[in-house]
Amino acid sequence: MLADEIQDAEAVTAEDVRAEYEAALARVVEAEGVDAVAEASGVDAERLAALVDGEPVEFTVEEAAGVFAVSDDWPDAEGLLLEVRDNLMLQMSSAVLDVEALASGLDDEFDPKEIQQKIEGRQPMTLGEYARIYHHVASENPY
Repeated sequence: MLADEIQDAEAVTAEDVRAEYEAALARVVEAEGVDAVAEASGVDAERLAALVDGEPVEFTVEEAAGVFAVSDDWPDAEGLLLEVRDNLMLQMSSAVLDVEALASGLDDEFDPKEIQQKIEGRQPMTLGEYARIYHHVASENPY
């Protein structure tokens, strides 16, 4: 899910991508139960319940991976995080984007060092940030 290719970056916005991620998270929580997901993922039950209720809740990519990992349909959290990070770096390479070009393409909302640290997992990255970065990379990727 988080590493799935964006087929037509012009047809969707970064907010659409984020909403898709959040909908997938909500489906996992609904299927597995708020308390079970909270216990297994370490994410607060109130935040998970708010997600299921359609309220705006911000999750980090790490928290999202923990939630997805509760379901048998997804890999474990660490494996999913590695896949997400590797895929993002491969997509950047394919699009011939370095962190400076990515920062510029994101209207310098983040500095290049911050982007690098977020991609490598040395700084937390929210799902919203990830969706924005991943969408921009997809929009620059000719393949």
